[in-house]
Amino acid sequence: MEALLSRCAGLDVHQENVVACVLYGEPGQKVNKQIRTFGTTTKALLALSDWLLKMEIRYVAMESTGVYWKPVWNILEEEFELVLANAQRIKHVPGRKTDISDAQWIAKLLLNGLIEASFVPPVDIRNLRDLTRYRRSLMQMATAQKNRIHKVLQDANIKLTSYMSNVFGVSGRLLLESIMNGESLTLEQVRRLIKTKLKVKAPKLVDALNGKVRAHHRELMRRQYDLLLVLEDNIGEIEAKIDHSVQAYKEELGLLVTVPGIDQDAAAEILAEIGPDMTRFPTAAHLASWGGLSPGNNESAGKKKPTRTLRGDKALKSILCQVSWAAARSKKTRLSAYYYRLVKRRGPKKANMALAHLILRMIYSMLKKKEPYRELGPDYLPKKKSNAEYHQRQLEKLLGYEIEIHEKTA
Repeated sequence: MEALLSRCAGLDVHQENVVACVLYGEPGQKVNKQIRTFGTTTKALLALSDWLLKMEIRYVAMESTGVYWKPVWNILEEEFELVLANAQRIKHVPGRKTDISDAQWIAKLLLNGLIEASFVPPVDIRNLRDLTRYRRSLMQMATAQKNRIHKVLQDANIKLTSYMSNVFGVSGRLLLESIMNGESLTLEQVRRLIKTKLKVKAPKLVDALNGKVRAHHRELMRRQYDLLLVLEDNIGEIEAKIDHSVQAYKEELGLLVTVPGIDQDAAAEILAEIGPDMTRFPTAAHLASWGGLSPGNNESAGKKKPTRTLRGDKALKSILCQVSWAAARSKKTRLSAYYYRLVKRRGPKKANMALAHLILRMIYSMLKKKEPYRELGPDYLPKKKSNAEYHQRQLEKLLGYEIEIHEKTA
């Protein structure tokens, strides 16, 4: 195997140490190697950087091991051209695994150009990604707290959810406060607390509030409600930081929100995952595969077997599936029509995943060409040979005849 580089390094990264292997030598000659072990403190990683510079190394590769590669990357990225490898795709030969052999194996793969680099966005996008993912985690925690309060209400036989679609709206929170304070509300008091059309349901709400609430219920609900308020305050602060961070990407956000189903929050999350620069992905198919939205491929002996989508970027897949559910319910759009064509024969989950795949490919084209989404209407069908074959089969089933397709002559 012919070497493509004359000097490179491979790093086997762990929590407490980093094993570095440097390979150097002219092509066609014997490759020399040096191996050293460094700690993972900032001082030790700076020593690693100095040693690599002394060895005249420019290219460095490492595995994406949990979060341990991140501090190494942060310190080395200014001085070297780094390559982050997917650990699953560069597995060593079984039975010969040590830290030294792993570092040497990574360096050897890099020397021969056999490592496909993973996508690592620039620092500002990585910071935005941390914020959007943390916001999603906080929102999940807030939802869990709301569910716990619902559970206490049912245990106390408080049936607010039977007459209110959102117990945590303005009216619902006022009623919850009265329950937690141990107040016994009359019809007039309930009417003063609730807003808008809920006033019509005041008599029913009085009956719904007539439960068997113990001091235990009030104390438990108070703790859960106070934690919910803290989470909501934190979500508001994080959203303000996200709004400040995306100011530099107003153009890209403006393009993304033109797609049905994508709002400002979803646009910020998508941008945080894929970044604004689409030149990092050769084609839309590469981006879809990286995001884990491409259909799997499992064929043997000429037979295609059922497969699942790739694992990919979980955060990106999650937000795009959420966007596709919203896009499927948009009226008279290409996206909703695409979903309803698929759902009849593939089911809602697979149709939703396919729509998410289509939306991601559209986003790739929009960001690359700097063009907004263009609505082509529910009757749009891309000109593909497979579409003609599909309609041919449908006509043959309907009419009971064999149909041949010929090219149109001028």
